[in-house]
Amino acid sequence: MSVLVNVIVMLGMLVVVPAGLRLMDAVELASIRRIWPAFAVPGALALWLPRSTPAAVLATVYALGTLALAVQAPRRLARTHSLAPAEIAQLTALVTPSVAGLALVAERSGHELFGFSLPILALTVPHFHFAGFTAALVAGLVCRATAGRAGRFAALSVPLGTLLVLAGYFLDDWAELLGALVLTAGMWTVALLTWRDVRTGGRDRFTRTLLAVSAAVLVATMLLALSWALGEATGLPHPNLTWMAATHGLGNALGFALCSVLAWRRLKETTV
Repeated sequence: MSVLVNVIVMLGMLVVVPAGLRLMDAVELASIRRIWPAFAVPGALALWLPRSTPAAVLATVYALGTLALAVQAPRRLARTHSLAPAEIAQLTALVTPSVAGLALVAERSGHELFGFSLPILALTVPHFHFAGFTAALVAGLVCRATAGRAGRFAALSVPLGTLLVLAGYFLDDWAELLGALVLTAGMWTVALLTWRDVRTGGRDRFTRTLLAVSAAVLVATMLLALSWALGEATGLPHPNLTWMAATHGLGNALGFALCSVLAWRRLKETTV
């Protein structure tokens, strides 16, 4: 499982996050977009080293990059003075990688942060790259593109669901299940709007295919997330973490996140 998780995290660090940052039209992000590889490459290297001081130092470099990104959220808020649903989603996308960065430092140093086991910390890293950064980013983009109640619901429920899942880490499995329900509702709304509205506005077949894949994958991967959260809360049979990484994690990374940022990049290029 560790090899698969590392590959998924590398995809987030080196491809999805920088591609996603290019989709945010914000002057305050220009400098961090340029220097992002200086943070991401050490973070990616840290994944493949044994837990040790060198691995923790490299992870800290990446964590500093995620903190620099999080600092842009209040700067953006000060510039826009807006708490519209799409803006809340974008602010969430800026902040959530810092949770992944903190978890990565703790896991690479072998420290069970807040009492969480090292495997849980390792899985927190991809979760807050994809269910955090990418999900919130795409929800905000969909909200702007569709301009309706469903879009606003998605833009608000994805950040709220992510926050509730994080709170569930500290409370109990039932709180985490509530977060999974809210997040799933938001992501399924993103999938519906992507399929029904955004996809039909695609300028070419490849872009429409990317959007279709991202929407279809979300339906399956979020169903898996719900089954896992329900099983953890109730004791009902559910997939184990290895199976979740191979299905939910890989599907979200490749089918949802990568396809989404590529499709939205192509949509942005056709409107410039």
